[in-house]
Amino acid sequence: MKLTNITDTDKFFQVVDSCKGRVELVTGEGDRLNLKSKLSQYVSLVHVISDGSIKELELVVYEPEDVQKMLNYMMNG
Repeated sequence: MKLTNITDTDKFFQVVDSCKGRVELVTGEGDRLNLKSKLSQYVSLVHVISDGSIKELELVVYEPEDVQKMLNYMMNG
């Protein structure tokens, strides 16, 4: 799943934290970071944010209800 133009990173990570299953960020090199880990959240912010927004993220979301949460976030911001 690709998310684009994330401007409210706090809200994005609130949605990630509310997920029951694993949510992973896929890096450009193919590595997967567990976004439910606060340390991984901080590390990912350092690497992918420029100008206060995230232009594009590739996520792997494992639970169907968590996929729906992410889709709702994408539709409603």
